Amino acid sequence: MSPELFRAEIVIDLAAIRHNVGLLAERAAGAATMAVVKADGYGHGAVPVAKAALDAGATSLGACSLAEGLALREAGITAPVFTWLDAPGVDFAPGVAADIDLSASSTHELARIAEAAQRVGKRARVHLKIDTGLSRSGSPAYAWPALVKAAAAEPDVEVVAVWSHLACADEPGHPSIDQQAQRFQAAYDIACEAGLNPLRHIANSAATLTRPDLHFDLVRPGIAVYGLNPVPQREDLRPAMTFRSQVVLTKRIEAGESVSYGQTWTAERDTNLALVPAGYADGVPRTLSGRMDVWLAGKRRPVAGRVCMDQLVVDCGDDEPEVGAEVVLFGAGGLGEPTAREWADTIGTIDYEIVTGMYRPRVRRRYEGE
Repeated sequence: MSPELFRAEIVIDLAAIRHNVGLLAERAAGAATMAVVKADGYGHGAVPVAKAALDAGATSLGACSLAEGLALREAGITAPVFTWLDAPGVDFAPGVAADIDLSASSTHELARIAEAAQRVGKRARVHLKIDTGLSRSGSPAYAWPALVKAAAAEPDVEVVAVWSHLACADEPGHPSIDQQAQRFQAAYDIACEAGLNPLRHIANSAATLTRPDLHFDLVRPGIAVYGLNPVPQREDLRPAMTFRSQVVLTKRIEAGESVSYGQTWTAERDTNLALVPAGYADGVPRTLSGRMDVWLAGKRRPVAGRVCMDQLVVDCGDDEPEVGAEVVLFGAGGLGEPTAREWADTIGTIDYEIVTGMYRPRVRRRYEGE
């Protein structure tokens, strides 16, 4: 393999995105599918992922902030877009003008949206959020009747849906799931009694896969769109992101020589080392030092010593890979290469954090399967 002009790159398989969305839409048959592309598509690129998801059967898109939603519109995406969390001073008028659905968790937030709609001269499409037990955004139960009453009386607002978010859906059988479902039903009943006729949505990736009774009118898969499985059982999801670099230097050292800062690793035998120009500034957690492998020249090989800011060193034994040889830091796992989940499990986090942390200035992004 000849050297390419990159230090490190993430390769996004859009065919995998389409496969995953198709599977999720099939599992949610009878409900619409909102593909969540917040945080720049969980690090995969919001616009390419959004287009692939819509091609595969998603009917709408979810983005956390209004700025994220407007970026989708600026990219030419006309499908319904929903955004739900912004700073207090954000002007909702551009969102109303761009036909972006907005979320309200309080009468104050509802009033700000209505005021923006009045300025634009267009009714705002609003999803009212009820807190059913996650205790983040969302109206508390005691304030819910006032919120739905205000929304029903507001001429500049069209209430599209009532929604909430699950705390423990990735633990099938957790008692909080049924408790939240009961609270959600109670909130929906109050909204209907106030004269509203809203859609309902509460199912994230995990509930889409395990709780068909909670699909209601719409499901909102996020992490599963990207092929990462949030539930214990096996699912036919295909990880879409591969993180790769290449060998820039090889050398042979003698037994007793040490590698990298602190000399925490010492060669027990004469061995060949391969230098890889990717480090913690490029998304490789330093906490993986001494605990990670890479896939190089058809084998898993251990990283020797500490991960540095710009580089890491691979112990290749008696093999001597060519300069320019591909190094897969994590991928789908089909060949035996490390995965984002393996990294996460090793350092005690979740694979969401690994992939969303991969949008780095020195790491190029490339797409396959377009």
